[in-house]
Amino acid sequence: MGAEVSGVDLSEPLSEDQLRIIRDAWTEHQVLVFPKQELGPETLLTFSRNFGELDNFSSQPFNRHPEYDEIFMLSNKPIDGKIPPGSTGGQNWHTDLSYTTRPAKATLVYCVEKPLVGGDTMFANMYDAYDTLSPVLQQFLDNIEAVHDVNLITAKRPPEIVAEFARLNPPVVHPAVRVHPESKRKALYVNPRTRCFVGMTEAESAPLIKYLSDHSISPKFIYRHRWSVGDLVMWDNRCLTHLAVGDFDRSEIRHMLRTSTMGDYFGRYEDENAVAEQKRTAGDKKLAVELSTLHD
Repeated sequence: MGAEVSGVDLSEPLSEDQLRIIRDAWTEHQVLVFPKQELGPETLLTFSRNFGELDNFSSQPFNRHPEYDEIFMLSNKPIDGKIPPGSTGGQNWHTDLSYTTRPAKATLVYCVEKPLVGGDTMFANMYDAYDTLSPVLQQFLDNIEAVHDVNLITAKRPPEIVAEFARLNPPVVHPAVRVHPESKRKALYVNPRTRCFVGMTEAESAPLIKYLSDHSISPKFIYRHRWSVGDLVMWDNRCLTHLAVGDFDRSEIRHMLRTSTMGDYFGRYEDENAVAEQKRTAGDKKLAVELSTLHD
């Protein structure tokens, strides 16, 4: 897992042959590192669009770039004197947006500033995590689904943002094992943001979730990226988990720009009726406000 791509300037338009090589390498290696790039928000967005429809981060709007909704700030750099809410995000093992019905496909992160020491990102190969399970456990997991819950995110955020984050993202159901659409390989799709398995209690699920989460981050499955300014790292959320290592001096700046492409798979809400009622209630409130405005 992991490959470095050289000989390409991502700030310039790429040919179809170049894009084909990059896509093929991405499928094979899951994580691609493009060192020594010079990208601004516009060129980052242009390159990212080669890999699908971009997420506008409506499920987590608190850390969007002030000028570009499709760029998410991974940063402790103050904006108007305040540190962004996502400065401690991603510090438990996870797959991006697994708590939504359309989890991310590609994630791309560009390093603008970094601390002197630390602030790495670690990736775990979920193909290997699945392949090294016993055939009996593989067969069991092939036939069950798991509930992913945004409330299991460990990042420290203000209470009002935590509450809004949960409101925007009701618990969702995904298969415990996903088949990658390009490689056709099976990948484990369970991590510490998994609350339980469908049809099992949380007490029954907890030991197995812990075992699978611990198993998947065995050192032999991991690539650890030590950032340099100008690195663009692109990874495949369909077949790995990752972790932002929070081991750096918080008085130093770690400033990254992130984009994500919308996934090619759709899950479902754990409680479809509750979500439908919530949407209806929100629609009624919006209509009431509009009618009130018209009346005034």
